[in-house]
Amino acid sequence: MKKAISTKNAPAAIGTYSQAIQHDGLLYVSGQIPLVPTTMELVSPDIEQQINQVFDNLSAIAGAAGTTLNNTVKFTVYLTDLGHFPWVNQVMAQRLVQPYPARVALEVSGLPRSALVEIDAIISIS
Repeated sequence: MKKAISTKNAPAAIGTYSQAIQHDGLLYVSGQIPLVPTTMELVSPDIEQQINQVFDNLSAIAGAAGTTLNNTVKFTVYLTDLGHFPWVNQVMAQRLVQPYPARVALEVSGLPRSALVEIDAIISIS
């Protein structure tokens, strides 16, 4: 049985989706962009700050489900410029412990609210 997970510590959904769905021991977290939850505005035009805000948002959702980002099985990273990928690696190395999750990185032509990064996650909660 699936269960919606929601927290005020991450941006509210801006469409017809849930922040995350818990199902069969996994948490499927919707793509997070670098919105500050209290203002629903982009944190900054700076890519490092945007990536950190995305990880803050992902972490808040994981916490609402009783888990942490260290239980992530897979991230999908969407960047408007793959040249920003070293920043993703740096932030992940600072915020996660090994073994690191599986990951996909894609360059896209645009993201909601003109964000530079969006990341979704599959996290173990069992």
